[in-house]
Amino acid sequence: MSIHASAAAPTVNVDQVVEQGGFGAFQFGLLLLCGLCLIIDGFDVQAMGYVAPAIIADWGVSKAALGPVFGAGLFGMLLGSLALTPVGDRYGRRPVLIASTLFFAVCMLATPLVTSIDQLLALRFITGFGLGSIMPNAMALVGEYSPSSSRVTRMMLVSCGFTVGAAAGGFVSAALIPAYGWHAVFWVGGAVPLALGLAMLAWLPESIQFLVLRRRSSEQVARWLSKLDPSIVIGAATRVVVKESKAEGMPVAELFRGGRGGITLLLWLISFMNLINLYFLSNWLPTLIHDAGYSTSMAVLIGTSLQVGGVAGTLTLGWFINRFGFTRVLGSCFVTACVAIALIGKVAAMPAFLFIAVVVAGFCIVGGQPAVNALAGTYYPTTLRSTGIGWALGIGRIGSVVGPVIGGQLIAMQWSNASLFVAAAVPALISALTIARLHRTSHGATA
Repeated sequence: MSIHASAAAPTVNVDQVVEQGGFGAFQFGLLLLCGLCLIIDGFDVQAMGYVAPAIIADWGVSKAALGPVFGAGLFGMLLGSLALTPVGDRYGRRPVLIASTLFFAVCMLATPLVTSIDQLLALRFITGFGLGSIMPNAMALVGEYSPSSSRVTRMMLVSCGFTVGAAAGGFVSAALIPAYGWHAVFWVGGAVPLALGLAMLAWLPESIQFLVLRRRSSEQVARWLSKLDPSIVIGAATRVVVKESKAEGMPVAELFRGGRGGITLLLWLISFMNLINLYFLSNWLPTLIHDAGYSTSMAVLIGTSLQVGGVAGTLTLGWFINRFGFTRVLGSCFVTACVAIALIGKVAAMPAFLFIAVVVAGFCIVGGQPAVNALAGTYYPTTLRSTGIGWALGIGRIGSVVGPVIGGQLIAMQWSNASLFVAAAVPALISALTIARLHRTSHGATA
């Protein structure tokens, strides 16, 4: 049923229009553009790892010299998540996503021009900082154009682009480096987001809820409403409304007002603990499996199965969440992850069981992170959604730095593989307990 703005019905309810919208070319294009944004995000995170051996050989530097370069990108993304996501809630999703994508393109195109480790480190930090706002704003925008029945599924589906981009970086690098050198990875990595940014200028919509709450021009509102329902006519007397009210004050401070403070802190803790696990496993799993007596190729294959499980989790958990609720599904996920991670060190001598344990851990930990992001996106209102996702993810990214460092320290202390994976299971247990607390704090509001 369409909503008509006429003399008899001068009010258009945006939320109702979104709920009644189907899934046509416009919605597909939105998912595609936002998904491509996250693909370039994932590509960037892994690109340095793929080109590192070629840079080491080309520049004659040690492996250790590139360690700070890897950390600089992650640290930049951490700060970018915290500093830039409130901009999306104040000025809109569209300008932030377009600016971040074009900025990334320039940084990638500049990377082949650097000639020293110090220059590379600085550029990686700047690149990461600019990318920090992409995932929160992309997920927020997709959620704001999705009906409640498919909102979580679409938000998680688009976030899967990050994992796809990370994997694509490997295939692209493997094809380009032998033929054209490591510089080609960044030339291609810059050209693609440049084209994407231009496409976004033409076709990426702005959140209609944001436009209404920020009292933007009726022409802008009418433009994007017509994409959802061409029969809608916005006249001079038409009132366009949303169910939310505009939040005043600084977006970050608003995360702790209106009874949101407790849940905000719980979301931060869940994201922090889960990303400790995710990055510990991503960074150290192949090395630890190799130390357990497997060949390098087998260790890499087992490490890759973590991401395979993550893709499966990202694609399927949304359906379970729509049916059973966030807290029940995520609570079950993190309890299962705790058991699976602890078992990795116990079944290391049994390849079949090892693969199963790693895939299950990836399903719950890697696949669970987009669900945590989506939980933040559905909990906060439109005027805080980007900030809510971005700050939960930004605090969580502190864990992405801490996890590999703690793992390295425990390995240096000669901990056994079995003990290391038991220790790695602890953050998953804390996440499960925090989800239980979140369920009680929200009185089932997010369940």
